[in-house]
Amino acid sequence: MFNIKPMAGALGAELHGVNLCENLSVETYAEIRRLLIQHQVIFFRDQDISPQQHKALAESFGPVQTHPAYETVPDFPEITVLESTADKPSKIEVWHSDMTYRKHPPLGSVLRSKICPPQGGDTMWSSMTAAYDGLSTSMQLYLSSLEAEHDFSYGFKESLAEPGGQERLAQAVKDNPPVTHPVIRVHPESDKKVIFVNALFTTKIINLPAKESEAILNFLYQHVVTPEYTCRFHWEPNSIAIWDNRSTQHKPINDYFPAHRLLERVAIDGDKPYLSWLRNFKIHLMTRVSSGLVFRDSQAFRYFFSPNISLRILSRSFAYLISNSMWP
Repeated sequence: MFNIKPMAGALGAELHGVNLCENLSVETYAEIRRLLIQHQVIFFRDQDISPQQHKALAESFGPVQTHPAYETVPDFPEITVLESTADKPSKIEVWHSDMTYRKHPPLGSVLRSKICPPQGGDTMWSSMTAAYDGLSTSMQLYLSSLEAEHDFSYGFKESLAEPGGQERLAQAVKDNPPVTHPVIRVHPESDKKVIFVNALFTTKIINLPAKESEAILNFLYQHVVTPEYTCRFHWEPNSIAIWDNRSTQHKPINDYFPAHRLLERVAIDGDKPYLSWLRNFKIHLMTRVSSGLVFRDSQAFRYFFSPNISLRILSRSFAYLISNSMWP
């Protein structure tokens, strides 16, 4: 159905052989979604779609969101305008996932280019599944026990500091109080684990001293942008990128000032990030079983009988171990 050109080892693919201006079949939309989950970010060239078609493409993945701070296309509040000019250059300089300050961050985004600088202005993406897989088992287990705070005000602190910024964004601040997400989340479609903190919106790890929280977050921010986890896309007019916001971070390369760059984005509504306590318990327990440490390790013993572990979780975990011949 598509001619697929992988972009890099960890993520990214250009798809050719489809015209997004046409009425696409249910099967075509399903294949686009499958390829998005597989490659995490997919790209199309020479797609001169209308705002209606842009919105419809995003809605093929689910309901769409609006943004509380950015300008939008007239008559299309769902289409956010991302524009950088000599008088008003882009403020986004860091790697991030979109709108993680929400209880239900976006599933993904559909971004189209309208005006591109003569050179520069690329965007990079990084795979959070590859970043998670690149951690040691011990670090994976530790991070899976943590939660982090994400805050709209932190991400838009520069805009809030501008003259009139607090007044302009007062309602957005009120509507978006800080939220808590797991540091490691499970992707609801691929079932893979991903790192889910980012330098733009994550403020701290819950229940850790400030220095420890800062040290862990700084380590993760550096780790997730390891070059082997990334791909880079060069924009041309009418290019389209669709990325999975649950499993990637991205960063615009602001190397084109004072040139003009204009893109338009629709964000797709997502679900609440989670990491199953049962899944986390299985990993922890199986690791100790494989090491021969169950019941001979006081930490494992305390974990077994912690009041925070419900009988339901315990019984399911015992059943899982027995059914999979994991019991020592």
